[in-house]
Amino acid sequence: MNKHKSIDEILKKVNDVKILHKRERRIRVDVAADSLTTVLELLKGQASFVHLSAISCVDWIDDGEFELVYHVWSYEENCLVSVHTRIDREKAKFVSVYDLYKPADFFERDIYEMYGVFFIGSPRMEKFILTEWHGIPPMLKDFDSESYVQNTFNWTEYNPDWLQELEQQGGGIAIKPEEIRLSGELHNMSTHRERDKKKKQDNVKGWKS
Repeated sequence: MNKHKSIDEILKKVNDVKILHKRERRIRVDVAADSLTTVLELLKGQASFVHLSAISCVDWIDDGEFELVYHVWSYEENCLVSVHTRIDREKAKFVSVYDLYKPADFFERDIYEMYGVFFIGSPRMEKFILTEWHGIPPMLKDFDSESYVQNTFNWTEYNPDWLQELEQQGGGIAIKPEEIRLSGELHNMSTHRERDKKKKQDNVKGWKS
């Protein structure tokens, strides 16, 4: 089956769909937000894209939008389709696809925590990792990481006794390779390399002459 042709035929009746055939085994589909669920239902039900690999999010702050990307895989077609859609950044709400793909539970929860996008119908819209986080979602473009660090943590100079002793003894000072005295087996290895190098050079000179 021609993967590109199959998806073209399946999605041709959906409004506001743009199919981009990037390369073999990878297809991009751009779709309006209100058609996203329909596209995924068709891909899963009629084209065997049964595995949701990931849902990713991009913060297009200058456009006032979030871009959500649904990556679905077909084991039969050996192909990945990435379905892109955009939603309003200020509202930051979208429909969950949990009923269609159960792994969406994890991905939607992660995006909610990191970007603040609330997925309507998702079973667990709650904190996942950042249980003690009280600021804006940290993956937003307007999150000021430097200010957060300055206001959250106390700065102390790290200079323990063992580090001072190491510095007094010359620790941390780089030694030039030519200042290192080779000894024993390492010295012999270096000598053999130089001898082999000279022998090759002599052979080249003899061949040219």
